[in-house]
Amino acid sequence: MDRPITTLFMLMSVDGRISTGADDALDFDQDLPKIDGVREGLEQYYEIEQTTDLWALNSGRVQAKMGVNEKPVPPKTPVSFVIIDNHHLNEQGVRYFCGRSQKFVLVTTNSCHPAFACREENLSIIFQEKLDLKGVLEQLGRDFGCERITLQTGGTLNGMFLREKLLDYVDIVVAPVLVGGKDTSGLIDGKSLTRQEELKQLGVLKLTGCETLKDSYLRLQYKVIS
Repeated sequence: MDRPITTLFMLMSVDGRISTGADDALDFDQDLPKIDGVREGLEQYYEIEQTTDLWALNSGRVQAKMGVNEKPVPPKTPVSFVIIDNHHLNEQGVRYFCGRSQKFVLVTTNSCHPAFACREENLSIIFQEKLDLKGVLEQLGRDFGCERITLQTGGTLNGMFLREKLLDYVDIVVAPVLVGGKDTSGLIDGKSLTRQEELKQLGVLKLTGCETLKDSYLRLQYKVIS
């Protein structure tokens, strides 16, 4: 394979939502710990997250929601981060990830992104005129030695990885909650299919693991077969 092996690893509700609502102020990480019947088993997701790949790909929007633009620079971790972002991260957010990452790769189509003003030894920038996810993955493998990477992006980017056939595995932790709301982000968002000819863009999965966790949580693992 000419790109890293990818695994989509996400926490979702029973109805497939990955956030508690459509507003950026609403977020699983902030809101689920407050909900009785959900918070009790939530730590299992974070424990599993610690066992994922040493390369992680996220979106700037999701990270901004988590407050990285205001947080102090954290201790370094063993993980290398790739962030796709055009305007959600400020300079402090970039420095946050430089401090946290072994290698930090920012992917952007914004030639004025604040990352260009940073001079950190472990910072690399992949600039593209138009976002090319396959090209990003190929460059990560070729130039950075990335062999496996965990994806934890928002529904729109997840949808792009799906449609471009760039998902190899799916690893989902299902929280015992129903969220609802047609505008609430789901596991896979983006443009809906409108024609029979587009059915080849669906992701067909083979179940490789199904585990009942504590406090009514589930873990579902799949291999993408087409």
